[in-house]
Amino acid sequence: MNLYNQTQIIHYPSLRTVLMVEKVLKNAEIVIDREEIKRRLPVKIMHQTLNVILKYLEDKGLIIDGHKGVLWIYNP
Repeated sequence: MNLYNQTQIIHYPSLRTVLMVEKVLKNAEIVIDREEIKRRLPVKIMHQTLNVILKYLEDKGLIIDGHKGVLWIYNP
C-alpha cells in the first residue's frame, strides 16, 4: 500500500521540514504521537505533510509508526 499513489498530496515537504521532524524524533526518548511532534517543531506543519514525512521515514526503516505513536529506531 503506497501512500504516495493512493491519495492526492497537496503539499510535499521541504528538506528543511523533513530534517526538523527527524531531529524531533531522534531527541525524543519515548514514543510520541503526531500532535506532540507538531508541538515540538519550531514551525507549524500541516497534518497531511507530517504524515507524508512519517511514511517516508518508515519506508526508509528509520522509525516505527504504531498505534501508540512514533519511535526513532535507526542506529548507525
